[in-house]
Amino acid sequence: MLARQLLLGAGCSLRRFSSASRGAVVVSTMQAIRAGEEDVRQRLAQINEEVQKLLALKEQLKQLTVDDDGSGETAAATPAPGKPAAASEPGNRNLSLKTPKGTRDYGPEAMALRQRVLDQVVRVFRRHGAETIDTPVFELKEVLTGKYGEDSKLIYDLKDQGGEILALRYDLTVPFARYVGMGNVFNIKRYHIAKVYRRDNPQITRGRYREFYQCDFDIAGTYDPMLPDAECVKVVCEILAEVGVGDFVVKLNHRKLLDGIFEACGVPADKFRTACSSVDKLDKTPWEEVRREMVEEKGLSEEAVGRIGQFVTLHGGTELIERLAADETLRSIKVAMEGLEDMRLLLQYCEIFQVADRVSFDLSLARGLDYYTGVIYEAVLLGGGGAGGGSSADEEITVGSVAGGGRYDNLVGMFNPKRKQVPCVGVSIGVERLFSILEARAGGKTRTNETEVYVASAHKGLHLKRLEILNKLWSAGLKAEHSYKLNPKLLAQLQHCEEYQIPYAVILGDGELSRGVVKLREIATRKEEEVALDTFIEELRRRLLSAA
Repeated sequence: MLARQLLLGAGCSLRRFSSASRGAVVVSTMQAIRAGEEDVRQRLAQINEEVQKLLALKEQLKQLTVDDDGSGETAAATPAPGKPAAASEPGNRNLSLKTPKGTRDYGPEAMALRQRVLDQVVRVFRRHGAETIDTPVFELKEVLTGKYGEDSKLIYDLKDQGGEILALRYDLTVPFARYVGMGNVFNIKRYHIAKVYRRDNPQITRGRYREFYQCDFDIAGTYDPMLPDAECVKVVCEILAEVGVGDFVVKLNHRKLLDGIFEACGVPADKFRTACSSVDKLDKTPWEEVRREMVEEKGLSEEAVGRIGQFVTLHGGTELIERLAADETLRSIKVAMEGLEDMRLLLQYCEIFQVADRVSFDLSLARGLDYYTGVIYEAVLLGGGGAGGGSSADEEITVGSVAGGGRYDNLVGMFNPKRKQVPCVGVSIGVERLFSILEARAGGKTRTNETEVYVASAHKGLHLKRLEILNKLWSAGLKAEHSYKLNPKLLAQLQHCEEYQIPYAVILGDGELSRGVVKLREIATRKEEEVALDTFIEELRRRLLSAA
């Protein structure tokens, strides 16, 4: 464009001069054109250099940000061309700060709520005589693979760190089976509360994360049919009732019965598990979509899938058991009859445990994990409401199942040197989903500490006496704290007590101390009373016990 303008200008000039002077003008004009073109080239080079710098910076930011594929790894930053690598220093402004996908931080109020729920869960576990264990957060990858069916792709693999191929644990059941088999444990009733990891598609509002807690209760050992299984159902009902998340139902089914139904419907034996994984989607997916998957993706015949559809839509109680037991096709299949007999016994025990109104025999329940061999169960909330019938806020909270489990009699033998089997049954509580519901419902400020008494001073020069009183309270087993300022204002100290909901304050003053007394203030009512210095700890303990 610049060259064209210069040429036009040169043409106009040439018309005004004689032929003798035109040559000089042409020469000077061509020099100007060349100078203009050089200037354009330099500007383009500068622009290109700046673009390259921006692209390099963009790539650097990408590598510093946790990737979205769930690997959770942060790559080293790539320096821009011609620039030295930036030192890894705290406060690097190029770092995009975020928690990895599918994770979150928990502040004091969230942790107070979580701890309360976990304490309630542990109380139920211990009420039923369970003892606790712990296992490594990562396992040999071969321990985990082949146990989770189609969900095996969600396992987090770890890089080789010295000859062992490892993966983060996907659940607590397989590590428990490895513990039992490897340690030659033949009977144990255990609970385990720990984090597990899945490269799943996170849904934060549904309490679905990639890092989350599981609370497992399992009974290992050879016992009479359905006695441990019924206790697991009872444990689930007690926990959900105690936590107070609202109405729920525990769906029950049996893997042997499902296998018998698949056989009766004409499904090849080698496709039982893949058919099971499709049926397991019925709680989230309409039957027509599941049917299409079974036919088009799993290769089952239209006729077989049509027969399956007639069964998996059924649910009920003992009347459904009798109806299935009378089915001519199922009666000829041994495993189906064994499953029905187990279900009949389980419902009888649930009646005795007074949870029959909380359970439903549901043939759509499949539980997609490969290791289940007998009874399976899953607890789901009924609607979004709480115990009081629910609110509009509750109705927006959809969390799906909140507990699940079943019998797995053949898993331990995979880890025993002599292949000795130890029958097991257990349940896992989806506490993250419970947390999501309770956190959304929480109203007002949640107390985040357990401090029972605050030691305050009314004026300057009493910090040494505060420390003395504080030490006496700690030695007496009371939960106490004070200000870390030498001479704090009394109003600020009392406001701290109110903000953190500390029930009592002991206020020290020279006048009171000279008379051998202190002021004991009840924070909620702001009432103060003088108490003898020698007996104020006993008086404080008495008041705390009466308020408990």
